[in-house]
Amino acid sequence: MANHKSSLKRIRSNAAKRLRNRYQAKTTRNAIKKLRGTSTKADASVLLVKVISMLDRLAKKNVIHKNKASNNKSKLTKFVNGLK
Repeated sequence: MANHKSSLKRIRSNAAKRLRNRYQAKTTRNAIKKLRGTSTKADASVLLVKVISMLDRLAKKNVIHKNKASNNKSKLTKFVNGLK
């Protein structure tokens, strides 16, 4: 166990950040699954804007890698464009 006051604070803040990151990442993954489950292009295009925003936010905060965000955005855009 840490002895310094600053190390104890760092442990607490890291735990809080970890929970926030996990929540945001899980929410984004669920949104991606919801987008993949849509069958109409109108619904999917509305969802796509929100999902892209979520992915960009996660990449900006280094929760996920920027290339992973880019790959996901590309694949989801292709999926939406392929819908009728």
